[in-house]
Amino acid sequence: MTFWKLQMRTAQMMLEAQTVMSLRLMGMAGILPADPGENARMVTEKQTAFAQAGLAAMGAMMAGRSPTVIYGHALTPIGRTTRANSLRLGKAKR
Repeated sequence: MTFWKLQMRTAQMMLEAQTVMSLRLMGMAGILPADPGENARMVTEKQTAFAQAGLAAMGAMMAGRSPTVIYGHALTPIGRTTRANSLRLGKAKR
């Protein structure tokens, strides 16, 4: 069951990431309104999310966890970031 949950979390993260990329590209093209700092934000947030993922995975590895648990720990910060971005960018600007 753990493997199934990880597959679903991965699929959700990938769908949210695609949504974020599409919304950001539409913002860059001027189709949607975009915040002025969005381009810089999309770079820095990846660095933060991947650093957190690496630390979480390393901690789980050092604790002797199974590969699926290690992957789950690494996926959490990345999924949290993609989810937050898809919600934030998907809201209509007024």
